Amino acid sequence: MSPEMNEWIEMALRWTHVFAGIMWVGATFFFTWLDGRFVEMEENPAKPGEKSEKTVWMVHSGGFYLVEKQKRPTMMPGVLHWFKWEAGITWITGILLFGLMFYHGGKLIEFEDAPISKGAAIWLSFGMILGAWVIYDLIWKFCKIELLGVVICYALVVATSWICCKYFSGRGAYLQLGTMMGTIMAANVWMRILPSQRRMVAALKSGKEPNLEEGARAKNRSKHNTFIVIPVVFIMISNHYPITYGSPHNWLVLSVLVLVGWAAAKIIRKA
Repeated sequence: MSPEMNEWIEMALRWTHVFAGIMWVGATFFFTWLDGRFVEMEENPAKPGEKSEKTVWMVHSGGFYLVEKQKRPTMMPGVLHWFKWEAGITWITGILLFGLMFYHGGKLIEFEDAPISKGAAIWLSFGMILGAWVIYDLIWKFCKIELLGVVICYALVVATSWICCKYFSGRGAYLQLGTMMGTIMAANVWMRILPSQRRMVAALKSGKEPNLEEGARAKNRSKHNTFIVIPVVFIMISNHYPITYGSPHNWLVLSVLVLVGWAAAKIIRKA
């Protein structure tokens, strides 16, 4: 492939990846904010004599919107809007861009004194991407204590950062962790959130009571995505800041920045 063609493909993938990511992150945080308003209503019911609010009023682009949340819809609409392709397109373009730059382009390892060969690095990278989803999914299937799950996941983030920075180039290490996190997010949407929602919709259409536990599990995975995405966005732009990936303690910098991202997400979720 000629350098010019390679650059055109990289530009197209990056452009699509960034725009789809904006749509995905925007929709995720909008629905997180919207759900937060309904949770506030549930936790702070109206006092005697006051009108009980069950809807959220919003204004945007010259229009007013009245939204109601239904855990058990009384009827299914003719058109049910799903928000899924933003996640799918973001992941597909991201993984292709990562492969083009770091697998095909050879940027996954240092050009001199690399601790492992290019082939070994690619296999290690691929195994870590696949393993990240499997391990994460198992943790949150069986761990019933949220704080314990968070501690385990962060310990794994620190260990992964160290391994990546030891065997890959600085930029490659950061983007490797970002790819792993992005894969977890996309898999949450397509393998855990959407199937649960489809089963609930199918139950409603057949006149059965939907399993609200499935809805709660899907909501929890969506919550995880709002925490994961902020570190991922930083990692996407990290190649502009050599002070991070080029530091002698780059794995520690990356670990701290992930924690900062999680703290920021907690604040934003309450806004």
